[in-house]
Amino acid sequence: MNNEKESDLQLELESRFLTYALSTIVSRSLPDVRDGLKPIHRRILYAMESIGLNATAKPVKSAKIIGEVLGKYHPHGDASTYESMVRM
Repeated sequence: MNNEKESDLQLELESRFLTYALSTIVSRSLPDVRDGLKPIHRRILYAMESIGLNATAKPVKSAKIIGEVLGKYHPHGDASTYESMVRM
């Protein structure tokens, strides 16, 4: 029972990369139709709520919010998180 099938490496890589790229765009880059937010926007808002920031809270520096997001929910570069927060 040999389930191996010969195929062209370049065609397989193109097909798989396209599938991966499309799934990444749909799941991460495009805003959700339910609320219009991207996943990073949800993480930022959740982090702000978890440290008690709401409309009546005292202002805090953005570095505190970014630190909270990076430390708990989004372990990637701070520049992209800052940019997302500014664009919100």
